[in-house]
Amino acid sequence: MAESVRRADPSSFVPGAVQQFGSPLSTHAVFLVLRVAAGVDALSRVRGVLADLSGTIKAVAFRDPSATLTCTVGIGSEIWPRLVGTPRPAQLRPFAPIVGEAHTAPATAGDLLFHIRADRADICFEFERQLMDALGDAVITEDETACFRYFDRRDVLGFVDGTANPVGDDIADTVLVGDEDPDHAGGTYIVTQKYLHPLSAWRALPTEAQEAIMGRSKADNIELDDATSGQKAHKTLATIVDDEGVEHDILRDNMPFGRPGAAEFGTYFIGCCRDLWVIQRMLERMFIGDPPGLHDRLLDFSSAVTGSVFFAPRPDVLDGLDDAAPKTPAATTPPPRAADSSLGIGGRS
Repeated sequence: MAESVRRADPSSFVPGAVQQFGSPLSTHAVFLVLRVAAGVDALSRVRGVLADLSGTIKAVAFRDPSATLTCTVGIGSEIWPRLVGTPRPAQLRPFAPIVGEAHTAPATAGDLLFHIRADRADICFEFERQLMDALGDAVITEDETACFRYFDRRDVLGFVDGTANPVGDDIADTVLVGDEDPDHAGGTYIVTQKYLHPLSAWRALPTEAQEAIMGRSKADNIELDDATSGQKAHKTLATIVDDEGVEHDILRDNMPFGRPGAAEFGTYFIGCCRDLWVIQRMLERMFIGDPPGLHDRLLDFSSAVTGSVFFAPRPDVLDGLDDAAPKTPAATTPPPRAADSSLGIGGRS
């Protein structure tokens, strides 16, 4: 049963719905990270809003079905037991900072993630407005980033982003939890990071130098040959192959953002995966280096300023949150931390 649920969800796209994992890339997106306020009343209010979310999004999407509005909700490890009232998904844990010799991936606060997507900015705005009105003072905003599609799905550095995303049936295999955790089958782990780019410094590099860092040609997005030794390109460091030679993918829905008047330019990374170790190893390779000491040179032009981990449950789990108050006691076992030899979770590509 769990396996059939796991494979079914991404097979078709339904506009005006929640938890549409693997839905097409949109023209606009809002990434909203919230912290739940203290108190039982706040938890109850959040639970009710999440349970009603499928109705809220349908009401907004009805105004223009062609805008393909969707919303993915992620729940953090610390709030999960009190909000959902069930044991945490097996791999759900807080984001742990990754400290390299030159760069660090920080961990930042966040209980809830709302990934709002549509092909109209005003539709995103209206849904977010209604959402925040409903949540009221039950939440505190930690980060709110409005993003946009940039030309032919390029980041603000000028390169096409998300080329390696799985397609078709591979999306389910890559993204959705299955029989290994049957109580949470059909859901997915989400890692988010917000990166800022010193765009003037990047643009000062010759195109050939930029391409060597990325591992792809800039104009036509052709993959360049991997380095056989020494410094590896971003493309190579972000490609994860296990000890048996099997390549493991993640699903990215990265979006650029920026405010030229404030000289702020960035990329919001969001990666969905069935197994967190894949993104974990990716980030270790980027920030620590492979071999250690040779970090991803893209990080010299990309500063991570946020880092969070969430689990997005199936739609029916959200719909049922308000059926009964969670029975989990207030004092819960702390979520597992990464082992000392495992430096954390996150990434960008």
